[in-house]
Amino acid sequence: MNKPTNITPPADGEKNGSQDVAHDVAQEPKRGSLLERASGLFGLDKLVPAAVPNKLEGDKAKKFAPKRQAAQPAPGETPRRRASDWIGEAASSSAPTAAEPTAPPEPNDPAITFTGAKREVSRSLLREQGLIDPDGGASTLLEEFRIVKRQVLASAKTEGGPQARRVLVCSPHPNEGKTFCALNLSIALAGERDLEVLLVDADFGKPSIMGNLGLESGKGFMDVLADPAANVEDVVVGTNIPGLWVLPAGKRTGRDSEYLASERTWTVLNSLTRGAPNRIIVFDSPPALAATPAAELAKHVGQALLVARADMTGRAALEDAIDLLSACPDIKLLLNDATFSPSGRRFGSYYGYGE
Repeated sequence: MNKPTNITPPADGEKNGSQDVAHDVAQEPKRGSLLERASGLFGLDKLVPAAVPNKLEGDKAKKFAPKRQAAQPAPGETPRRRASDWIGEAASSSAPTAAEPTAPPEPNDPAITFTGAKREVSRSLLREQGLIDPDGGASTLLEEFRIVKRQVLASAKTEGGPQARRVLVCSPHPNEGKTFCALNLSIALAGERDLEVLLVDADFGKPSIMGNLGLESGKGFMDVLADPAANVEDVVVGTNIPGLWVLPAGKRTGRDSEYLASERTWTVLNSLTRGAPNRIIVFDSPPALAATPAAELAKHVGQALLVARADMTGRAALEDAIDLLSACPDIKLLLNDATFSPSGRRFGSYYGYGE
């Protein structure tokens, strides 16, 4: 137990350690905040905000200036018009920009219908020439040309225009099978349901389509081109092959290319395909490297089949023919008289009609 002790206060001038500390704390000025001490240390007190003027001068004042009121005209005085008023009236009174013209939709009804009498095509004559017999059932030849016609119909459907439904069958040189392929393709196409095929004999120098079908020749394509008053539907010949019509070559004029290059050709061909989405026109043309009509016809069709005969047609001839037919946007090569198939494909044997 501590015994109470009387402590005598020190005299003046006497200090002990504890009293000195208490005195120093009492006399030390109050410390400022962290920001205040930083301001004093780095001299931030000298950075004072800039004085803001009561009024802005020059261009700055225009930005914040109140909108000016339009001056009111004196009684009897015509108000002055600003340039902006004229511009606004011109913009409001100007007609809207006309839209770009678009191609008119194709009519639903054909411009030309074929109503002529149908002539008989001998099936035995077709078989003698090695052509497709439309009544003979499946065969190797028919199956081969079914592949060709599928490509033709697919291209016509993809393009969708009347010109895509016009097909040119051509070859670089004679005796390479272009007429043979044009006839078989037309017969195969005619076998499609709801499809109408017009086979045009455009080999004006040596027409042979009518003779191969056993039909008599008469007025035809060239007669219509030479006579502006002639109607093409009057010279179209019907056949007893369902869906197949034939347009003969007509009378030879010696100016076949000039007639094909005329506007009359566009008029006649457009009338044949306008409004007839289910009509395909097949042209049997002269050889591309032997006569000029093939190059002129290429400008009027959307597809071309260039026939090359196996072991006969050279590569240089094909390249030259393709250059002459370059006006046609879609050129396909068709190999004719091939006896070797790398895949061993033999169409027709599956149905019992193998050759």
